[in-house]
Amino acid sequence: MRFEDGSGGISGWALTGAASADLDGLPTELTERPSGELPAPGTGNSPHEHRNGALRIDHIVVSTPALDRTLAAFEAAGLSLRRFREPDEPGPPVRQGFFRLGEVILEVVEDPGGGDGPARFWGLTICVADLDACAELLGELIGEVHPAVQPGRRIATLRREAGLGTRVALISA
Repeated sequence: MRFEDGSGGISGWALTGAASADLDGLPTELTERPSGELPAPGTGNSPHEHRNGALRIDHIVVSTPALDRTLAAFEAAGLSLRRFREPDEPGPPVRQGFFRLGEVILEVVEDPGGGDGPARFWGLTICVADLDACAELLGELIGEVHPAVQPGRRIATLRREAGLGTRVALISA
């Protein structure tokens, strides 16, 4: 993932295993690095333990004004739609499509009020080792910890006062 200076939002990503980078307007770089292969030490990209207990990205959320168009772009790039959710199912009252990108889930959410523009990165959910300890560390910068849609998991969202340009939620492992 790339983050823009100034806005703090997600400005692009690198994706492995797709046949095309034409993903309904999402700035995408195709990469050959196999999933699970970590960057070399000393490159500035090596993973390290963070005091918030972040383990990995759990899911990436993309918002689109035209869900069928965006899902078709992902499928044309060779990614398989794993699940489709209608508004009458449990959870938020929106249409959603889900793809599995290695360990990461891509959640594509329809925003009917979004005009006719391209899809855009909307948010991230980070899996943390101890959500309660992380919430204590963040204090007033995080909302209430509550049950997630996924059974047995809990989630909390960082507040705008955290100063991030993209929406970020933290979820239990």
